[in-house]
Amino acid sequence: MERDDLIEYSLPSEGKVGLHSEQEGISIRKKIYKVTILLTVVTVLEVFLGAFIKQDSGIWPLVKWTFVALTILKAGYIVVVFMHLGDERPWLRYVILVPYCLFILYLIFIALWEATAIKGVLSFKANL
Repeated sequence: MERDDLIEYSLPSEGKVGLHSEQEGISIRKKIYKVTILLTVVTVLEVFLGAFIKQDSGIWPLVKWTFVALTILKAGYIVVVFMHLGDERPWLRYVILVPYCLFILYLIFIALWEATAIKGVLSFKANL
């Protein structure tokens, strides 16, 4: 028995080769290259910052916050590109990305707050 609810997507439509025209394929490949290069450059920047700046230097706290900012930037860019959020209206992007960024900043705040609390407790016990 042949099913009639299946749609055949492999047949090319009129005037196109496969599912996309050649121009659409070129634009898709350019977008893939752009995303790959941008994420690679940001990752290489993070690696070089971590590899060449010593932790005991005076700018290490700034480097750590740079890591956090670049990581949030990369995560937001990945959401925009791979979840096709970049194709939506700007207000919808903000409705999705702003709470995400605020939540990440809240998690960072909680981690730092608890770290200082634990450090204070540990230093108090060491003084006893």
